[in-house]
Amino acid sequence: MGSLRGEGASDGRGLSNDRKMTLAGHLRELRKRLMFAVIGLIAGMIAAAFATEWVIGWLTQPIVQVAENIGDEEFTRLTFTTVTGPFEMRFRISLVAGIVISSPVWLWQLWRFVTPGLKRREFWVGMGFMGAAIPLFAGGITLAIFLLPNIITIMASFFPDDVASVGQLFDAREYYNFVFRTLMIIGIGFVTPAVLVALNLVGVVQGKQVMRAWRWVLLLCLVFGMFASPPADMVTFLVVSAIMFVLYMIAACVCLLFDWRRRKRNPDLFVAYD
Repeated sequence: MGSLRGEGASDGRGLSNDRKMTLAGHLRELRKRLMFAVIGLIAGMIAAAFATEWVIGWLTQPIVQVAENIGDEEFTRLTFTTVTGPFEMRFRISLVAGIVISSPVWLWQLWRFVTPGLKRREFWVGMGFMGAAIPLFAGGITLAIFLLPNIITIMASFFPDDVASVGQLFDAREYYNFVFRTLMIIGIGFVTPAVLVALNLVGVVQGKQVMRAWRWVLLLCLVFGMFASPPADMVTFLVVSAIMFVLYMIAACVCLLFDWRRRKRNPDLFVAYD
């Protein structure tokens, strides 16, 4: 007679052992992972505090580029409307930069808290997702950086040049919020195709389903491009929408390839969804 496996056994395919952790054990593990993550975040913020000058120069580079394009060195200046404004801005920059710098630490802690409950296939799917999501996110941020001068130029074109009593000043807090929001929206949007491929690998969606939805996805990409770009900026709108749709079609083709491989290996177990 064959031996029976316990429910908690990993049967060689899981990453966890036969030991079951109690609720108190999970809470202790979570506390430990959070402690390491917070320590990494604090260390990242301290390191980022010494680089805030560079970050401020990098974030204001779009304004400098616009000034050079229009030949006006006095195009605009960032202003602080409160006494504590410069300190608050440096703190916020240190926090955001610290999160980015310490991301390997807190992502690893999060991953180690989750992976004991994952099977080997799910573990490698997650690793593949992270490996694809990070460069996609970085690519989205890079694209946003190149598009920011164009966005600022188009928005500044609505300023009335012939009105002497009206001046153009950028509030520093609002400007940095606008820059960070643009970077995050486009960066996170570029990660969506990796999510689709990950869902396909775990069997939630199939390639044919992804491909058949291209009309709705095209509409969603246009809506996303509209929200990711300011009004009247057709260049940013079209560029972001087109790249998002191309990434979606690539993800759909990858899903079809994975389905073909699964069908070829186990034709009797593969069930196509209508």
